[in-house]
Formats: sequence, C-alpha cells, structure tokens
Amino acid sequence: MKITSSRNKQLGQGSYGMVEGKLHDGRLVAVKFLHNCKGNGEEFVNEVMSIGRTSHVNIVSLFGFCLEGSKQALIYEYMCNGSLDRYIYSEKPKEILGWERLYAIAIGIARGLEYLHHSCNTRIVHFDIKPQNILLDQDFCPKIADFGLAKLCRTKESKLSMIGARGTIGFIAPEVHSRNFGIVSTKSDVYSYGMVLLEMVGGRKNVKSVAEKSSEKYFPDWIYDHFAQDDELEACEVTSDIEEIARKMTLIGLWCIQVLPLYHPTITKVVEMFERSKTSVDYLKMQLIR
Repeated sequence: MKITSSRNKQLGQGSYGMVEGKLHDGRLVAVKFLHNCKGNGEEFVNEVMSIGRTSHVNIVSLFGFCLEGSKQALIYEYMCNGSLDRYIYSEKPKEILGWERLYAIAIGIARGLEYLHHSCNTRIVHFDIKPQNILLDQDFCPKIADFGLAKLCRTKESKLSMIGARGTIGFIAPEVHSRNFGIVSTKSDVYSYGMVLLEMVGGRKNVKSVAEKSSEKYFPDWIYDHFAQDDELEACEVTSDIEEIARKMTLIGLWCIQVLPLYHPTITKVVEMFERSKTSVDYLKMQLIR
C-alpha cells in the first residue's frame, strides 16, 4: 500500500487490479493485486514459483511479493508501453508499430518461450500466451508476463498430466481442450504463440465465430484459403517492400496452429525459421501442405 498510495494509475484491463507504484529508490513498478483470487491462492503461488525462477530479457521481472492473510500482491518491473493487444487491435496497428517492429516483437516472444521450455532450470509451460500477456518496455522489447496458469515440470519431461483445460478462449491448444488430439506439452504454448502471430498479422481478434462480412472471416481460415492468390496479403496492409516479413510471420503462425500437436514445431524450430534467410518460406509451405 505504501508503494502505490501516492499513485492511482490503473494499468491494463486484466481480471486483477494492476496499479502503478514507486519503490523507495525511485523505480516505477507495476503492482498486481490478487485479493479474493480463486483456487485457494494457487495462481499467486504459481506466479511466485515459476517467474521467480526466471531471468531473461524477454520475461518480465518479479521484484517481490506481499502476503497478508487473503491479501496478495505481486510487484513487477514497470513496462511503460503496456501490453501488445493495445497496439495490434487498434484502428491502425501497422502505423503505430510498423512491420519491422512487429517482426522483432514476434522473435522476442519466441525467444522468451524457448527460454521457458528449454533453458530455464525448471521447464515452465505458460498456458496463457496471448497479446494481453505480452508487455512492452520503453524500447518495445517484448516480455512474457502473467504466470498464474503456468505449470512446472522436470527438464526431460515431454508430456504433462493435468485435469481440465486452462488458458484463454481463442488461444488454447486443441489437446488442452481434449486429450483425443494428443498429449499436453510445451507444444501447447507453441499453438498459442501461433495464434498471437496471426493476430499480429491480421490486426484483429480471432475469436469471432460469426463474421458479418467476408473480410471479417476467421483470420486463420481466411489467410490459409487465400495465401496462394496474388493479393493474399493486401488486406493486411502489406506492401512489396515488407511482404517477406508478413509472409514468414503468417506461415510460421499457420504452422504452429495445426490441429495435432504432432505437427507443431518446437519453439526452438520457430526461432530457427525466423533467423533463416528467405529460403525458409518454401520450407514452411511444405510443412503446411504435407
């Protein structure tokens, strides 16, 4: 309360109160209040146990926490440019961020996930990758946040046992909904990441089940159906000079959201594809028509 008493700036529109605060040394912080949270404090423990084990340029830093009875608060580094959804769902998203910055943000998110899946002391599956949980610092460097649904597993563990689904509608991998599609693993985060990529390209939410106009059709279906056409990316404000960036982001996104996790790439493979030259576009097309 001392940290936030002189500041009442509300940050974001999440399910919990996030308020701007200031430490005694002058650093700005974001304080997340979890009063009366569900699950007997499970989300609070999840955040402290998971994000407290991390240290990476693309993962938001947890400075500390406060716990007094049922009152719970988490203190994070302050991210002055807010969350990614604030930009990609705006009226002119490409004018605000630009394609090259969007591309850099996409790579940064992938590197953050690769760290969680393969380089952290304990493997962490996030289970809630979405634009609202990608925060941007003063240089628009992306940082993955909100580990309330995260699950820790042993480094060599390839599949996870869990009861029920977790995540946000529109970003939850099919196997998290139903085990009939396959096993739940780090590739479940890859699916969510693919949906984020497509929303970055399309500039709108993908959860709209009924579209009033053909241009509002569910974007993954729309882009898949029209990718072979000459005007495939015009609706996404793509010009010839940045076409390669948009094509690669779109193809990687489609590769990540295939129905069966068996066909999802690992996040390491995604990073490799981003770092490859233009020849990777043909490789990605082969993955989709296989």
